[in-house]
Amino acid sequence: MSVIEAIVLGILQGLTEFLPVSSSGHLELGSFFLGIEGTDHLLFSVLVHAATALSTIIVFRKDILELLKDLFAFKFNDSTQYTLKLALSMIPVGVIGVLWKSEIESFFGGNVVFVASMLLITGLLLLFSHFKGETSGEVTYWKAFIIGISQAIAVLPGISRSGSTISTALILGVSREKAARFSFLMVLVPILGAALLQLKDYFESPTTSESISILALSAGFIAALLSGIIACRWMIQLVKRGKLLYFAIYCFVLGSITLIFYW
Repeated sequence: MSVIEAIVLGILQGLTEFLPVSSSGHLELGSFFLGIEGTDHLLFSVLVHAATALSTIIVFRKDILELLKDLFAFKFNDSTQYTLKLALSMIPVGVIGVLWKSEIESFFGGNVVFVASMLLITGLLLLFSHFKGETSGEVTYWKAFIIGISQAIAVLPGISRSGSTISTALILGVSREKAARFSFLMVLVPILGAALLQLKDYFESPTTSESISILALSAGFIAALLSGIIACRWMIQLVKRGKLLYFAIYCFVLGSITLIFYW
């Protein structure tokens, strides 16, 4: 993977991580159409995901600082309950990551038919949430866990993490603004944890990682970080305005075109 290709894929990741169109699916399709192959694909994917997690921290820094401040007050307040809900939502993806890590990795590597099919499913989820109409509820403990299950399913390339979690929250009756906030905050620990594990493996076995340079990894990371900040702020406004239907159409079109092109 060249530096230019890494930047292109980094921008693609940053834009699609927050937009409900599946960042992992776009990375797979982008690699396929650019003809990029190599053993570092998953490592690169995790690094650019970590970059977009960092962009989430930057955009939601006030919310995160407020949660941490109230949490360390050691009182069972609203922030403590919200933090517990976030922790509860992380359990499903953590279980899948520990028990089925190798099975998950097998889905990455150019299976464009599978990715395109999952994009169609993402489109259906977004369509269902659109017809749900206006919602005004809160994120409860049981809703947090169900949203967490959606996040776990979204480890599959082509299933949008933000699309599935926000759509699930809306279908469960959570308000648009609260659904977006919870969706973006719940991903921080799982993505950063996965990034640290992958970096550990990378530096322990450098001889297996020669197909992509540190420069390319760094360029992809920076590109994903900057584009992620832009996309995160944009997505918050789009969710508030109820514009998810357009992304459902996009997923249907992209998935269908990919299947037609491949066959």
